[in-house]
Amino acid sequence: MENFFENVRSKMRSGVLEYCILCILDKKEAYASSILDELKNANMIVVEGTLYPLLIRQKNQGLLSYRWEESTQGPPRKYYCITDKGRDALRQMDAAWMEIVESIESIKK
Repeated sequence: MENFFENVRSKMRSGVLEYCILCILDKKEAYASSILDELKNANMIVVEGTLYPLLIRQKNQGLLSYRWEESTQGPPRKYYCITDKGRDALRQMDAAWMEIVESIESIKK
């Protein structure tokens, strides 16, 4: 039963990662390691191998852009930021999320 629960949790988590990334970047621009840290702090366990393809996909969709910044502790860092198109997508995701939550709450009653 525990394996079933972990599998369900993993699938649910992966389904909302792109939404979570946009939520994080809507607050402030960030580099990949800090995005990972914020996800981990929220108990959204993600590895770099999962995050980078999502960032690339969102950048290719025009939802994100990035800039390089020199670092005092190593190589330059790529800072991601949300675009206007990304903010529009985030508003749509917010509405969809609220619909889902309301639907589930209605079913649970």
